[in-house]
Amino acid sequence: MSKRSKNAAVSAQPKKPLGQRIKKDLKKNYMLYLLLIPGIIILILFKLGPLGGMVIAFEDFSAFQGVFGSKWVGLENFKRVFTDPYMLTLVKNTVILAVLSIVVVFPIPILFSLFLNEVRVKKIKDGVQILSFLPYFISSAVMVSILYTLVSPSYGLINSIIEFFGGDPIYFMAEPKWFRPLYIILQIWQTFGYSSIIYLAGITSIDQSLYEAAEVDGANRWQKMFRITLPQISSSIVIMLIISIGNIFSVDLDRILLMYNPSVYETADVIQSYVYRIAFESAGFPDYSYGTAVNILKSLIAFALVIIANKLAAKYSETRLF
Repeated sequence: MSKRSKNAAVSAQPKKPLGQRIKKDLKKNYMLYLLLIPGIIILILFKLGPLGGMVIAFEDFSAFQGVFGSKWVGLENFKRVFTDPYMLTLVKNTVILAVLSIVVVFPIPILFSLFLNEVRVKKIKDGVQILSFLPYFISSAVMVSILYTLVSPSYGLINSIIEFFGGDPIYFMAEPKWFRPLYIILQIWQTFGYSSIIYLAGITSIDQSLYEAAEVDGANRWQKMFRITLPQISSSIVIMLIISIGNIFSVDLDRILLMYNPSVYETADVIQSYVYRIAFESAGFPDYSYGTAVNILKSLIAFALVIIANKLAAKYSETRLF
């Protein structure tokens, strides 16, 4: 019997009922399913379960009355979002930080991975990668404390250098214009080493025959880097870009809360920090309902941006998330 005939015979056999197929698969791969259980429990408890709490965005929620006892107000909290005059400032600050993160921070891990890949001495390459990777595991509180020490107007290294050249000390952490540059510098310092791992992994999977063919054609290291390596990891770059666009309204709240103070609210106050203040402020009663409404709108906009970015990526680069 030919191979084609065997395949036709197999396909002609009636399929087993779904229940039997599931039972057979569970019996065969039960160890894998057991490993999934902790992750599923965490997903239900901390991801899916809290979604039910979003109903308080449609209520005048009171912690004393609970979700079912609080007064239903419909879309009133959402109307407050669009009539809040301070919301424009929050959106502007959030978008500016997010755009800076994409324009300034996003390309640095790509360039770093490209240049690190060109290092031929393995010990130096591994050492640089480890040193760049370590800040990711340091908490934001420690990183901000280091930043405070470096820019302190009385004993900080940066101001000591400024004074050495005849300048006056700058109160970096108290001036609104310096918040964004310091935030971006701190983000680069803490994340570029970790992000570069994704691109380095993509680089290691590139077919080495492409480089050999380029050498035969007389290509130098710069030409191989930007005409072979970069195009080969373009799909990873596009996917990471889509994810970054989806996080455009999700700046690092911990870092902002540790860095900002009332004197820099003008540039430092973002949607998340505002929601944190109104939901957990000490003066009066916390406004959980309004904070939840703001977060829901923020999430919906972020979801729409991901869909748009994904469609554009599929259209122009044939790479998409889903």
